[in-house]
Amino acid sequence: MMKLDLQKELSEQLEIEEVFSFNIGNVKIGFDETTVVSWIIIAVLTILAIILTRKFKVTGEISKRQAFLEMCYEKSVQFFKGIVGEKAEEFIPWLMSMALFIGTSNIIGLFGLKPPTKSMQVTAAMAITSIVLVEYAGFKSKGFAGRIKAFAKPIWIITPINILELFTKPLSLCMRLFGNVIAAFTIMELVKAVVPIVIPVALSLYFDIFDGLLQAYIFVFLTGLYLQEATENEVTSKAKKIKKLKKSKAKKISA
Repeated sequence: MMKLDLQKELSEQLEIEEVFSFNIGNVKIGFDETTVVSWIIIAVLTILAIILTRKFKVTGEISKRQAFLEMCYEKSVQFFKGIVGEKAEEFIPWLMSMALFIGTSNIIGLFGLKPPTKSMQVTAAMAITSIVLVEYAGFKSKGFAGRIKAFAKPIWIITPINILELFTKPLSLCMRLFGNVIAAFTIMELVKAVVPIVIPVALSLYFDIFDGLLQAYIFVFLTGLYLQEATENEVTSKAKKIKKLKKSKAKKISA
């Protein structure tokens, strides 16, 4: 019985229902749950951003709200610069937007709405968009010839593997996010079926909040690593290796 109920719950969660549609001539245009909920999330985040950033000052004494938000932004910049490098500032708006959207999508189930990340269409779209950005950054940073040559490094024989990564990276991002969201839901349903209500509530704090935010962190962290890999040139890479060697030698001498 529990197995049948779990199967029913899973099928309901994976089923994406149409909310509304209209016809343009003979073409039907429909909008499903994930699209509508995504619009709601975008609208809420936009309104919050407008409200929280009202009356910001460039000079003079600033409010505690502005000071707190500026601190959060600076911490985010430092975090992404640590992953991507000095070129991170160009991609920070995208990375932070993705983190906020995915994090909100993963925890919106607490408000009775179906998380968009439970749809593989949404996770696939975000993953493909991220990889398109990565490749754009790579071509912009290295030039067309430089980016093409990068597929033959460190040795030409692994060129097919490097090209294959163009498909495996977005697939990995998509399946990791989608799989973790569905796995968290499945575990919670199993726990609710076999233990008292107190334990599911406690675990919900982990799976619905902490794990949801963690998946957002992992998604943008991996995207940041891909950006760093795509934009890093040989000079920067060699400089980092020399720096590491100097540090290791200094440690040996001090020891």
